[in-house]
Amino acid sequence: MMRNLLLLLLCLLPTLTFAGEAKDIADDPVLEHRMMLLAEKVRCLVCQSEPVSNSHSDWSKDVRQIMREKMKAGATDQEIMDMLVERFGKSVLFDPPVDRETMPLWLAPFILLLLGGLGLFWQLKKRRGLVGEAVLSVQDEQRASSLLNEPALNEKPAANPVVNPVVNKDSQA
Repeated sequence: MMRNLLLLLLCLLPTLTFAGEAKDIADDPVLEHRMMLLAEKVRCLVCQSEPVSNSHSDWSKDVRQIMREKMKAGATDQEIMDMLVERFGKSVLFDPPVDRETMPLWLAPFILLLLGGLGLFWQLKKRRGLVGEAVLSVQDEQRASSLLNEPALNEKPAANPVVNPVVNKDSQA
């Protein structure tokens, strides 16, 4: 009896644990929704490829808190984004503007693709000069021709198709 009671308590033990850490949310759900939409556009500088809205880093938590405070103070979304760019630079934006400062970021993929294509073209052109066309002697050509014209050993000759199927004697009458 005591053993069954102990087993029951051990089975119920996991229900007493807590599910996880609660998210930090504002008192106003509309303000929280607005902050999360804006936080989707901001890159976590610790995680690099994750938006501030999904990141669990301390830096992201601080940025979300700053965004909430600025929204409560009446700042517009653009004012908050401008403040973040001024404080942390344009690298904080997921979609940086095209200007003189960010032009290398926008052009780099195309330049690298062009360089890769030119490198491939140069290698193929260089390789074509190294590999010559094979010249076969008359004997080799005759041998190749005979090998190509012979049927393979494992191939069976094609059977003649049946022209007249077997007819049942009873059906002829």
